[in-house]
Amino acid sequence: MFKRKRASFMRTKEDIIFDTSNIIFMIILCIFMLYPFLNQIAISLNDATDSVRGGIYLWPREFTWHNYEHVFEKAAIYQAIFISVLRTLVGAGVGLFCTAMVAYAIAQPNFIFKKSVTIIFIMTMYFNGGLIPTFLLMRDLQLIGSFWVYILPTLISAFNLIIMRSFIEGLPNSIFESARIDGAGDFRIFFQIVLPLSLPVLATVALFVAVFQWNQWFDVFLYNSSQEHLTTLQYELMKILQNSSTTSSGDMASAFANSADGNSNMVTPKSIQATMTIVASVPIIMVYPFLQRYFVKGMTLGAVK
Repeated sequence: MFKRKRASFMRTKEDIIFDTSNIIFMIILCIFMLYPFLNQIAISLNDATDSVRGGIYLWPREFTWHNYEHVFEKAAIYQAIFISVLRTLVGAGVGLFCTAMVAYAIAQPNFIFKKSVTIIFIMTMYFNGGLIPTFLLMRDLQLIGSFWVYILPTLISAFNLIIMRSFIEGLPNSIFESARIDGAGDFRIFFQIVLPLSLPVLATVALFVAVFQWNQWFDVFLYNSSQEHLTTLQYELMKILQNSSTTSSGDMASAFANSADGNSNMVTPKSIQATMTIVASVPIIMVYPFLQRYFVKGMTLGAVK
């Protein structure tokens, strides 16, 4: 009997071929996904004029920190980093709390406006007022020139709301019935039962909102472009890229001449673009390891049914 069980767990030739092919495919896929990012790191750490010649793949040929020094030489960049971090934290926290409360409300079967509210939110995924009406609305609400113009217009996302509502609807009804029998109200159920049980989907939605808030720059351009104390990192990097993109062919020829003379304190649009990519990506990438264990579970359980 032991030999039969042992034989049943032996790997066949087809299993070995499948596992080997799967491993090779995943390695190739990882290489294709990691190479562009590693290439940008190498270019950002390489001398700018040397990078123009090409041939930079995974390791810088002439190592230098000058590209990062050029990006961080402006004092406004540090204020922009502070506003970006503050915007990400406040936007993710307030947006997550409001989304969770609305999702809990429309997930209740006895909520009489459940269908109407859901349809209204879904309509916002397909229709919007347009750029000019939105700007006029922000002006009438006196949000232009304030920090809250980054937070309030994007407080609740319909997509995140649907994911969170589906997750809450999947929780056992017996838990809510038992809590109500014991005299718990909706606020107590929400804070002491729903939120602790919804940790996976909360982490997933928090990641979505944080990435969105961190990457935004267009609303800064529309509403707060003249407010230097409210600028964000993405907007400042965009301005640096625009200034670097104005380099003419004559400037490039001068850069090559300076490089030949031993003066490598030059930047190019390519080197600045690579440096900006790393500066803007690394902080938000550092958040992923802390939320990764919840991400897959939250997306699976919170999927639209």
